[in-house]
Amino acid sequence: MPSERVVGALDGTGHGCVVTQPIPELRKGSVLVKVHASLISPGTELNGAKKSRQDGATEVGTPKPFGYQNAGEVIEVHDSVTELKPGDRVACMGGGYAMHTDYAVVPKNLCCLLPDNVTFEQGAYTHLAITSLHSIRRGEPVLGEYLLIVGLGLVGQMAGRLGQLAGMYVMGWDMVPFRCQVAEDWGIDGTTIIGQDDEKEKAKAFTRGYGFDMAVMAFGGDGTEALNAVRDVMKRSPDTHQMGRVSLVGGLKTMCGWGAGLGNMDLRCSARTGPGYHDEPWEHGEVEYPPVFMRWTTRTNMEFALRLMSEGKLDVTSLTTHKVPLSDIDEVVSAHIENPGATLGTVLVMPHDG
Repeated sequence: MPSERVVGALDGTGHGCVVTQPIPELRKGSVLVKVHASLISPGTELNGAKKSRQDGATEVGTPKPFGYQNAGEVIEVHDSVTELKPGDRVACMGGGYAMHTDYAVVPKNLCCLLPDNVTFEQGAYTHLAITSLHSIRRGEPVLGEYLLIVGLGLVGQMAGRLGQLAGMYVMGWDMVPFRCQVAEDWGIDGTTIIGQDDEKEKAKAFTRGYGFDMAVMAFGGDGTEALNAVRDVMKRSPDTHQMGRVSLVGGLKTMCGWGAGLGNMDLRCSARTGPGYHDEPWEHGEVEYPPVFMRWTTRTNMEFALRLMSEGKLDVTSLTTHKVPLSDIDEVVSAHIENPGATLGTVLVMPHDG
């Protein structure tokens, strides 16, 4: 077995690079995966790099490895693992585990078998797919309702499609025309380009004057203006109070007037991927959550998302705009920071895949 691996990292100037490090120890409850593809999560992973470039940082410093979603082939399992075996194709997730690397040691409950017709590149989307899935679950969708997605990055795109699968009529908002076009290409029910279109009039027409029942806010940064805009297009009771559920999945920050300022809207945080993630004993299979009480854990969410991909109901391939070797990681880091209007899903291919 190999003793070293190459890992994608970010240096102090905000540029991507590749470093070499020892492969972590195969601890109890873990598997060693020969990674074939990983996916960059631009919102979470590249904010610091963007700021470093904007600030004109010149100190390279010690590069910091990053990444939390990949897919590959199991090549070794700890003696305690019986659910997976060498040769299994798996999707992997988890910060500090499923990095942008050619070899990853991942807890067994953060790995999930890939269906035969799901590629490694598609499987690398699993972490963000179930982040999107959890945001929809948190909003408690109802068949026939109107759903607004604010922010059509990767999470917003997949949340929109999952909302449709839940029987909702979905409109997406974004300031970037390219992202609205991507959503239109996969069949979202409506889009609004913020800054170009009249969002209130389009929302009124889309919901037939009713207003949105649910919204997902899937972006980072200052969200005050966006939350106020969402408030104005949510459904409204006869006493003029806004109503509906708002799922907050992005790392946005807001200043808002609570109480009457937001009417009777329900604001619900959506933390990551579902129960289990960051519970280290659960991740490594030392404890289990009884499924009769907790049907949708991080692992069962992974299984469901991959099933939807396999059945052609959740198309992630259309979200990929760049596919490059790991050695060219700075190319896609720069694309996200310098040309976000034409960059969405960026897949890194590992060295053993050429």
